[in-house]
Amino acid sequence: MSSEMQTESPVDWSTWTAEIPATLMFIVRDGEVLLIEKLTGIGQGKVNGPGGKIDPGETASQAIVRECQEELHIIPLNPVKVGELHFAMSDIPDIHCHVFIASEFEGEPTPTREANPMWTPIDEVPYEKMWEDDRHWLPQVLNGDIFNGRFQFEKEEILWQDVVFGETARDLWSGDRVC
Repeated sequence: MSSEMQTESPVDWSTWTAEIPATLMFIVRDGEVLLIEKLTGIGQGKVNGPGGKIDPGETASQAIVRECQEELHIIPLNPVKVGELHFAMSDIPDIHCHVFIASEFEGEPTPTREANPMWTPIDEVPYEKMWEDDRHWLPQVLNGDIFNGRFQFEKEEILWQDVVFGETARDLWSGDRVC
């Protein structure tokens, strides 16, 4: 992380809107989390959870199930929303991401042209191979917390961040609406 992180956001978050509504899923069971090596699209080459863009007419909950089917050939059961991410980006369109967690799924995680699945012990999550923001919220999510995060990126470096945990975070969520 840069030692020159800004203390105030240059983004007016009260009027900010994202161009890309998206989802992200973390399936956790037996002390492990199902991660993927992303093979295509935004974040190609990084490790993350499965997820992707919300299609027109879809809710975030519907989109995360579809994305898990497309990327890993699995169906998450009873996904629970645990957070929202708001990314003001310098080199790609801004993203509003709904984050989910589940403990059960149907199917067998299978490599596809989009993703290689990898079960990872929770205490060995490879944050150095992930987006820089993940280390600021994912450990708490894997520990059962909910959150709301806002990040301003310059390419792949965080310039500014604000992450809120606990029930207060839920008040900041926009719900399934695209924003």
